[in-house]
Amino acid sequence: MRFSVRPGQGEPDDFDLGDMVWEGERGRVVSARHVPDQGMMIHLSVALLLHQLGPLLSGKRRTLSYTGIGSSFRLDFRRDGKGFVSVVSKSEPESESESKGAPVGRTRAEGLARAVLRAAEEFAENDLTRLPADSGARSDCLAAVREFRVAVEA
Repeated sequence: MRFSVRPGQGEPDDFDLGDMVWEGERGRVVSARHVPDQGMMIHLSVALLLHQLGPLLSGKRRTLSYTGIGSSFRLDFRRDGKGFVSVVSKSEPESESESKGAPVGRTRAEGLARAVLRAAEEFAENDLTRLPADSGARSDCLAAVREFRVAVEA
């Protein structure tokens, strides 16, 4: 997966629009290139994703419906009793050949956690550093990455 800020928005801001790409063995879902637009306030959306995924990946929750902030981009996660998590796109399809509710993939919770952490750390290193040091979105997202890393390593 990948999280990114859209180019050409001027000076970096807490509310920059960005996109997510999720890819699995069953398909790929991207928030970009949709009508209506499914871009999201990416810094806030990544922090929200990390906060919401924690209880699902630890087994405290069985389901999660995630929607990006300021967007209709939606993913549903379902954890089964064997520790596998299914990811399904509930966003509007990118093309007529795709369907709403299309499966993205299924993986062990630990594998999903490591993949999300890797994408979040890359996002923090490449995109969050562009925000001002006193940015609320920057500090919230960095805190979410730290907390998520601790949970993944536990």
